[in-house]
Amino acid sequence: MAKMTCTAVGDMILQRRLPLGPEGYEGFAAVRDYIRAAEFRFGNLETTVHRYECPPTEIGGGGYLCAAPETLDIVKAFGLNALNTGNNHTLDFTQDGAVKTLDYLDLAGLAHAGSGRNLAEAAQPVYLDLPGGRYALIGTATVYREYEMAGEQTKNMMGRPGLNGLRYQTEYHVTAQQMQVLKEIAEQTGMNGAKDISRKEGFSPALREKEFWFGGLSFFEDEAPCRITRMDKRDFARVKDAIEEARYLADYVIVSLHSHDLEGEKKENPDMYLREFARAVIDAGADAVIGHGPHLLRPVEIYQGKPIFYSLGNFILMNLNLPRSPKQQFEKYGLEPSANMAALYRAVTANETRGLHNDPRMMQAVIPYWEAENGRLTKLRFLPVELGYGLPARSCGWPRFVPDCGALEFLKEISAPYGTEIIIKDGMGEAVL
Repeated sequence: MAKMTCTAVGDMILQRRLPLGPEGYEGFAAVRDYIRAAEFRFGNLETTVHRYECPPTEIGGGGYLCAAPETLDIVKAFGLNALNTGNNHTLDFTQDGAVKTLDYLDLAGLAHAGSGRNLAEAAQPVYLDLPGGRYALIGTATVYREYEMAGEQTKNMMGRPGLNGLRYQTEYHVTAQQMQVLKEIAEQTGMNGAKDISRKEGFSPALREKEFWFGGLSFFEDEAPCRITRMDKRDFARVKDAIEEARYLADYVIVSLHSHDLEGEKKENPDMYLREFARAVIDAGADAVIGHGPHLLRPVEIYQGKPIFYSLGNFILMNLNLPRSPKQQFEKYGLEPSANMAALYRAVTANETRGLHNDPRMMQAVIPYWEAENGRLTKLRFLPVELGYGLPARSCGWPRFVPDCGALEFLKEISAPYGTEIIIKDGMGEAVL
């Protein structure tokens, strides 16, 4: 098998055209050339793409992201050729917006995976035939709201647009004394009444052995308190089936996963089920896992000789550059719908004191370049980039190569517990293999 080469970037919230024409902004060329050094070039497209032809959903994915189709020129300018479209913003403009996004991507000739017009389309691998071999991309995303999940098409019912979703279960373990307190609260408040009746009537699943339901949360008695998350086996089986197909039809298989979930109290710590999923897909035959979603760097793990990037951070960040937003977004922040976007953004950011732009960790990232032979990693390098921390929202959001921005040091620190050693030299990082 020929040498396979890949680069990947994290979250791309596109809203504006690339400035200064085809040569872009100052610092653009260095990032572009680094990305284009590889054959397979991945990015997470975290926006819908249309001209507001589609109505907004009642509850968005944290905002209502929409980019005009011409902004896809940015994707091409950087050289990206494989996109993930399944994330928490896929349905910001209902299922119509999700489908319209796919239509515009197809018109632009950009390969994409992770969402679709039905579950089969959302789950299928997309293939790229490149000089070094054939690459396959499978896109997945955590499901936060039930309506995000794509629907399966059956013999007598059409499918539903949405995500190739990865659901998960959460359970809480508490001591006997804590469990007794929960049961007393539930009994005295009657909080479980409707659900208990539903179970008795057979309309809700029975509780598992020793499980207690407390207002929508699942508890078990144990020696010490803890929280456990597990990936949904049905969803993993669907991803595993796609990997099996891709393993036969392609030389190199990449799985993409969008999720924000964390373990503990630090955003950089991927949740338990995410680690379970990433390792399981490699055991199933995937060659690399690319994570994104929390808008900051998470650890890099080399598992069975293959890379897992739990999150690559932000690559393009223009979430405060939208020209429109629906009524419910204004009301969420105590504003009348007649207010302008400047007023909305001041409310969202508490007058520029909170949000992604005010956290330096959200404004720095890395871009990995890696090589693999016979499916095993032979080289892994990191380019640190910075997105203009401290600049106004209208001026920041574009990635620039900044050797001393702190991204490499942060990545080295958080990856060490995963057994990954990163050497920093001449402003670049390299994993010790």
